[in-house]
Amino acid sequence: MARFSYRNSVIGVNTLAARPEANARLEAGARPEASVRSEIGARPETGVAETGVRPEGGDHSETGVSPETGVADAVDTDASAAHVVAPDRRPLRSYDRSGAPVQSAPVEPLPAPLLELTITPVDAVGLSERAAALAKRSVKTSSKEAALRLAISCMDLTTLEGADTPGKVLSLCDKALRPEPAAPDVPPVAAVCVYPELVPVAAAALAGTSVRVASVAGSFPAGLGPLEARLSEIRTAVAAGAHEIDIVLNRSAFLAGRYRQAFNEVAASKESAGEACLKVILETGELGSYDAVRRASMLAMAAGADFIKTSTGKIGTSATLPAALCMAEAIREFADSEGRLVGLKVAGGIRTAKEAWQYLVVVAETLGRDWLTPHLFRIGASSLLNDVLLQLDHLRLGRYVRADKTLA
Repeated sequence: MARFSYRNSVIGVNTLAARPEANARLEAGARPEASVRSEIGARPETGVAETGVRPEGGDHSETGVSPETGVADAVDTDASAAHVVAPDRRPLRSYDRSGAPVQSAPVEPLPAPLLELTITPVDAVGLSERAAALAKRSVKTSSKEAALRLAISCMDLTTLEGADTPGKVLSLCDKALRPEPAAPDVPPVAAVCVYPELVPVAAAALAGTSVRVASVAGSFPAGLGPLEARLSEIRTAVAAGAHEIDIVLNRSAFLAGRYRQAFNEVAASKESAGEACLKVILETGELGSYDAVRRASMLAMAAGADFIKTSTGKIGTSATLPAALCMAEAIREFADSEGRLVGLKVAGGIRTAKEAWQYLVVVAETLGRDWLTPHLFRIGASSLLNDVLLQLDHLRLGRYVRADKTLA
């Protein structure tokens, strides 16, 4: 167990090295089999840093490469924190490609909630194998209909396109309320998710129903607009009738090691959302490693997120079973240590009923049946609903009917 800190095991730099009291806490919770060298990114048996730093000196870098993806991460350090002691007791400094020393910005101390959290390092191989095993679990025929209905009731029916119109949103709302007009026993979806501009349209159409209005906000999908503009967009969406707000974690700050900034922005977003449910999108496809996914999950939850969400659906890599499993394990760990239940939303690239079943299995096996409810589990969907309805038709009629069900 390792305390949440600026230390990033895949980056290879311990930016809390200049803080003895923090180091004491880190070492007290470190894995027994891991050495100090391995925690700063070095191979335990050789003492040679995985980032290419040679103990004798040379071209040092503060950039680490994720062993899973090869994606480089960067971290901000100050002058004192950059002097991490290597196995030969020589300080590791940072240089740019021209050989000039890098003058990094000072790092602010972490907020108290993060210092108190513990984060378990992720066994990437074990995580992938576990996710693959769960994906092979079959749903018994007698349980398939219940699983399909549950998947529908947990859906956030979504349209987030530049060509969205009030008419399209009204059609989506009608679909959300009555997914299958010929089968009134099919439950409505959990929410309709739209852009802030179209929240009033959805709010009027869904008023007095169980279907909630969700809105992306905060400079979706990049999340890099001016902070006050992002917070203003959140307040505007809530004022227009949104019950739920989906924002994006500032990955620029997170991947640069500015965890305090990322934390404060999520906390400010939660404050701006007021009573609305806040979902924080991690965009796991850009984080580079499962360790980073675990840290981002804990950061968002500690800052006040009501849900953590896999992805925006706007990049090539969206929801994956291993990423969802990693996040579910973080939610379980957070619930055990803090006593607060946080929801999980998977989104992006989920198009078939079989995929929906797989995520239901991951949630049931990792978090338990308490999470199998729209209050704690959501599936972001656009085309998924059509396939789930086709599977329900097949269970009822013994054959597939028309495959041209559309949202419009």
